Amino acid sequence: MKVTVMGASGRIGTRLVESLRQAGSEVVLASPTFGVNSVTREGLRASLTGADVVIDVTNAASFGDNSALEFFKTSTRNLLAASADAGVDHYLALSIVGTPRLVESDYFRAKMVQENLIRAARRPYTILHSTQFFEFLSGVIDMAADGDGIRLPCASVRPVAADDVAEVLTELALDTPLNDTVELAGPEKFAFDELARMFIAANEDPRQVITDDRARYYGVELNDDTLLPHNLAHVGPMRFVDWLNLSMAG
Repeated sequence: MKVTVMGASGRIGTRLVESLRQAGSEVVLASPTFGVNSVTREGLRASLTGADVVIDVTNAASFGDNSALEFFKTSTRNLLAASADAGVDHYLALSIVGTPRLVESDYFRAKMVQENLIRAARRPYTILHSTQFFEFLSGVIDMAADGDGIRLPCASVRPVAADDVAEVLTELALDTPLNDTVELAGPEKFAFDELARMFIAANEDPRQVITDDRARYYGVELNDDTLLPHNLAHVGPMRFVDWLNLSMAG
């Protein structure tokens, strides 16, 4: 099977390329780093020639204002059109658990547009909704910083390891298109503030985590189940404490 990974130089993309190769797939690495740009269409057609599957793990450079929306609209339209022209059999995209419940946020509204474009294209597709990655937790904490403290709600989360996301994407790529959305989460549920305390303690970060249920996540006030999967199909095996120990050792 020949698979084009769009976003191959990113956090998930690099792991995904390795996972696909281990599964015996021929992999085409596509990202601006490799001369393929889904926004300008540079190298796009050539990267999809002969591909059975395209996996879209691209991401916007900015999480605010209209730039994320413009990126996902343009990139996804170009990828869908080029995939159809190349006769690609399966369009597989990575998105985020809770996206339909987070559209007050510019970024999540842009992700919802991306998903709607994929569904409307009437091509065989699968969308994987993943919960927050362990690897993004430091960024979320930094966004929640307020003076010497970190303000986070106690909303529930089930974070997952990026390696586990790559493994599930590989499984989905090697299977037939579902023409549906499936959800992936980690094996454990935490309160967001509790998770942050564990992370900063392990990193000897002196800042205090302040529980504030009005604190916003990408501009959205959370309910307890906003970030939880509602139709869980896949569970990543990596536990948070095990990932934390590995990351500290690395």
